Amino acid sequence: MPLPRLTFFCELESEPLAALIDDRLIADLGELNASLSLGILDLSVERARVVRKLNRAGVPVVAWLLLPREQGYWFNLYNAPQALARYREFKLWTAQEGLSWDGVGLDIEPDIREMTKLAERDWSALPGILRRVLDFKGQREAIRTYHDLVNQIRADGYRVDSYQFPFIADERKVGSTFLQRLAGLVDIPVDREVWMLYTSFVRPNGAGLLASYSPEAQSIGLGSTGGGVELDLGEMRARPLTWDELARDLRLAWCWCDDLHIFSLEGCLRQGFIEHLKNFTWDMPMMTPHTSQARVDGWRKALRYSLWVVSNMVVIVLALTGGFLVWKILKHYLKRK
Repeated sequence: MPLPRLTFFCELESEPLAALIDDRLIADLGELNASLSLGILDLSVERARVVRKLNRAGVPVVAWLLLPREQGYWFNLYNAPQALARYREFKLWTAQEGLSWDGVGLDIEPDIREMTKLAERDWSALPGILRRVLDFKGQREAIRTYHDLVNQIRADGYRVDSYQFPFIADERKVGSTFLQRLAGLVDIPVDREVWMLYTSFVRPNGAGLLASYSPEAQSIGLGSTGGGVELDLGEMRARPLTWDELARDLRLAWCWCDDLHIFSLEGCLRQGFIEHLKNFTWDMPMMTPHTSQARVDGWRKALRYSLWVVSNMVVIVLALTGGFLVWKILKHYLKRK
């Protein structure tokens, strides 16, 4: 089995990014034969300078597109027009700065403003969420816009990646879009879909999460090792993975997939993981997490059943109503006989 291809996510402002990407780190990325998915937080001269430095060294760089916070930061149902406009600005910046990209990444997550409000127990976001659940027309329009965006990126010669929550697989299996409308997400066809299987958020069932979803994944995102966007999630904030946890996740994910992403590069550097990865033994024996996998499989089965019921509620209600009416008619007929 071939060794996995590693891609590191990096989500830093321009100044700390320039300080992070030095000659030593570039050499380490080359030794690991690793790619970088670089968060495009701005279209600055400083960020372009870092990208050109990586281009010259032969490190593949994926442009991980992001929006300003006031537009939601991640791509979702709310901001499809802004996402399209952002790509056009990015394309112009790329041409002006002479940059080269290995692909373009679309991060599909809820609106950061909405997440912040919910984390702070500010329930003013709930009416908008409830309206969105019933907004099938708005969902269709957003999907069309994102299809246009993907087609435009491909026409410009780039591979299109997306970063998705894994429950998208469960929705697809039952033909539901309820969770997508609830969270403001969008399901769009791309060239490489990376499922964010971050075990730091689901302890102690992280290994079970990986074992359950990894066999179905095209590419797997592992983490978090720390870093990333500043977002106060209160009790939802998870402590970063330790080296032993990351090593377990890498070996376990590699059992099913050889295209692995790690979030984040800055977190790995902060904890000294890069040196460990340079000398990493991939084929160490390990135990399959049968117990936690069975637990996650059970959660997924319950989720799919619930989604099926919600998505077919109208049909179920009509069937029950029809059955009740037929029973009443038969009962009346038999009574008369």
